[in-house]
Amino acid sequence: MIYHGIRFSLKPGVTDEEVAAGLAAMRAASAQMTTVRSYVIGRDFGGEYDFGAVSVLETLDDYEQMMNHPAHLEVDRLGLPLIDKFVSFDITDDADPDLGAKIADVHRRRYAGNPDVADLVADLGEYSGSGAPGTQA
Repeated sequence: MIYHGIRFSLKPGVTDEEVAAGLAAMRAASAQMTTVRSYVIGRDFGGEYDFGAVSVLETLDDYEQMMNHPAHLEVDRLGLPLIDKFVSFDITDDADPDLGAKIADVHRRRYAGNPDVADLVADLGEYSGSGAPGTQA
């Protein structure tokens, strides 16, 4: 299993309506992706981030399908402009020692295939973690 998590803080001036619409879009996208076994999206407590999400996937192929699903890409296109700080992380019980590098490769291919999303990521105030461009596992 792969537990893909994100945490993010919003830019100043983002309205409550924009937040509600963004979270609703995230939930709707997660609900339509058949590779996502379960998910949680909501407020992030105990850190410096405003919101977070965790998606549970069974395989690396499921992970790649989720990352490239049209609904996920649309959420990126709508939501990333509202975000200041972003971190992604992955927790797994998979014994493959190369899984981290394989996850980084999924993101590299995703950005190469979707340069508009890569540009939005490049405009974030801060981005670190497993999905960040240039990540080496």
